[in-house]
Amino acid sequence: MASRNQNRPPPRSPSIKKEAVDDIPFDKRRKLGAGRTAVPTSTVRTRQAFTVVSNRQNAPPAASDVGSAEGSEYGNIEFSKEEVEALLNEKPKAKKYDLKAKMEQMTEHNKRFKLCVKWFQQVDENHNLEKEKLRSALESSEKKCSDTEMEMKNREEELNAIVSDLRKENDSLQEKVAKAESEKLETIENLRRETEAKVAAEKSQASLSELLEKAQHEIAAANKKANSLDDMYKRLQEYNQSLQHYNGKLQTELETVNDSLKRVEKEKLTIVENLGTLRTHYNSLQDQLTLSRASQDEAVCQKESLVNDVRCLRGELQQVRDDRDRQVSRLQALTAEIVKYRETTGKSLAELELLATKSKSLEETCSSQREHIRILEHQLTSANEKLKMSDLSSFETRMAFEAHKKIVGDLQDRLADAERQLFEGETLRKKLHNTILELKGNIRVFCRVRPLLPDDGAGQEASVISYPTSTESLGRGIELLQSGQKFPFTFDKVFSHEASQQDVFVEISQLVQSALDGYKVCIFAYGQTGSGKTYTMMGRPEAQEQKGLIPRSLEQIFQISQSLSAQGWKYKMQASMLEIYNETIRDLLAVNQSSGSDSVRTENGVPGKQQYTIKHDANGNTYVSDLTIVDVCSIKEISLLLRQAAQARSVGKTQMNEQSSRSHLVFTLRISGVNEGTEQQVQGVLNLIDLAGSERLSKSGATGERLKETQAINKSLSSLSDVIFALAKKEDHVPFRNSKLTYLLQPCLGGDSKTLMVVNIAPNPSSVGESLCSLRFAARVNACEIGVPRRQTSLRLGDSSRLSCG
Repeated sequence: MASRNQNRPPPRSPSIKKEAVDDIPFDKRRKLGAGRTAVPTSTVRTRQAFTVVSNRQNAPPAASDVGSAEGSEYGNIEFSKEEVEALLNEKPKAKKYDLKAKMEQMTEHNKRFKLCVKWFQQVDENHNLEKEKLRSALESSEKKCSDTEMEMKNREEELNAIVSDLRKENDSLQEKVAKAESEKLETIENLRRETEAKVAAEKSQASLSELLEKAQHEIAAANKKANSLDDMYKRLQEYNQSLQHYNGKLQTELETVNDSLKRVEKEKLTIVENLGTLRTHYNSLQDQLTLSRASQDEAVCQKESLVNDVRCLRGELQQVRDDRDRQVSRLQALTAEIVKYRETTGKSLAELELLATKSKSLEETCSSQREHIRILEHQLTSANEKLKMSDLSSFETRMAFEAHKKIVGDLQDRLADAERQLFEGETLRKKLHNTILELKGNIRVFCRVRPLLPDDGAGQEASVISYPTSTESLGRGIELLQSGQKFPFTFDKVFSHEASQQDVFVEISQLVQSALDGYKVCIFAYGQTGSGKTYTMMGRPEAQEQKGLIPRSLEQIFQISQSLSAQGWKYKMQASMLEIYNETIRDLLAVNQSSGSDSVRTENGVPGKQQYTIKHDANGNTYVSDLTIVDVCSIKEISLLLRQAAQARSVGKTQMNEQSSRSHLVFTLRISGVNEGTEQQVQGVLNLIDLAGSERLSKSGATGERLKETQAINKSLSSLSDVIFALAKKEDHVPFRNSKLTYLLQPCLGGDSKTLMVVNIAPNPSSVGESLCSLRFAARVNACEIGVPRRQTSLRLGDSSRLSCG
């Protein structure tokens, strides 16, 4: 990353060489004075050697020359650069302890040094005299030109009066001739007198006819000139009609686009409504599906429980059957034993009855268990039927859900197509709008409302700021409420408090692209202190979502320049940053920063101060002398420069803002591009400006140094307002030189650049007055016509490694 000082201005025209004399530094004037053979004075003098001067100082002066020694010697001696350097670098030649010799040498050195200083003063006075003479000569020549113009105008008026008098005399003479002829017919006696009068009249008529012919020739020349002016006026009218036709064509295209946009918006609204109904139906189906799934899960759980119960009952039934079989076998065994006992032993009837009762009880138990098994089987069949019905309803619900899902997908596709058409229509509208603004030459204005801060009081924005919802004002209108009265404003774009940094940058990205295409682009933020100007321009570069317009613009420029390298484009970029603090320019990229201005060392090694002066050349380019310009090749280098400038910028604390910017920040990126394939060369300039905020002393509570800063800020912003008013009224004189801010912005406000102003608004009720002033000023800026932007392109004729300062 190479750094160098911008010391050499671009080539000047011969008409401004005399004005440039006053801008030559003192050391360069000294070199010019030393290089001349003689300085114009009252007497002719020649340069003398430095040894002669030394010998003259050593020689004692005569008594008669004591009084005029200084004037005569200072007037006849000149110094060259080598002699001055020898005088400054001269060392004492006396011995170490010879104080007297040292004192004599020091007195002689001081005398010669006084001679040199007097000679410098005399040369400076001569230069000032020459400057005054040239200025007086220029004023006299301008006065002569104005006098000659006035004489020409008076002469023209006199000639016109003479022509009218001649016409009147001609008419009167014709009447006299007719009268003489009638008198000739009436009387013959006065024939001689009438003939004499006729001869005299004919002579006078001949002289008058000659004068009349001359006047007719002059009238013919004036008619030719008028015809040429009429032709030019007709051509201008035709050109104006063609422009009006083209503008009407653009208006019709814009109207068709707006109509299509309205249709698309209507279709979008219908689709959104259908989508809302379908979403509600979809949600109801989802609820039904969840209910059916829940019922299915319950049925499955019941089925599983029933299956488990059936299994248990089957096991119990099998156990009961086994018990019954065992009981039956036991009964059979008992009956066999009874029979056996009856046959064999003949047991008593009591035991037999007991066994009979036991067998009856066992039979009753088996019958009850059979009934229980039958009931469980019935419950199992009903549960299976319920399970089949739930499976069928869930399948039907799934099919309906798939059909609705397909319908929703189709509607989403239609909605995406409509949004795409809407986006394309909006893009086309922006391009047509930008084209119309470029043809008009207006300054584009965006408005951004910052969110409410905790100190502002939540929920108060709705009572102060509102946004119209009509189709014409949607996204472009803002209304401010003050004392029960609404003040509507319309700009090129309005961003609410919900807009992100990316939303703002998307709207200006095409403008940033114009800088790569070879245009001069200027974007500056305006508003009261604490309204979010610095956040809009710089943001927080360490967070990706909160980066401001400056880092995002630079990232886009580097990305696009790298993508254009495949088409043969090579770009060279140079960055500079300065601030205007108390009407003083400060270099924010200078290596040595000081409190007032940057300190440097002169050729003699004596500390001095940088003199930053703003210059405009004939091509509308602007440069600041001695300003640091840095070649940048990557976004990383730009980020380092932005951090360095942010640390060096003047920031203070007021009652309205904890970190209030106390200066105007100007970031300039000069872009030079060359296409090796087509030999085309473009030069663009991107100016990104963060203005200091306007503030009232009653609210900011500024005192001391802050008071001076506030006065300087308000004065420069007032000068900017005067410039805007003069441009809006199309006055002949625009006061750009009233402040350094307006003089630096002269090419952006009155030249051929693309200019955008972002006006920032604070939504709290206590700032309504300042917000209304800012919006009114922005409306005046939006109405200014500064000229059609001009692209700076050329064909490369040689090595074009140098940049044109813009």
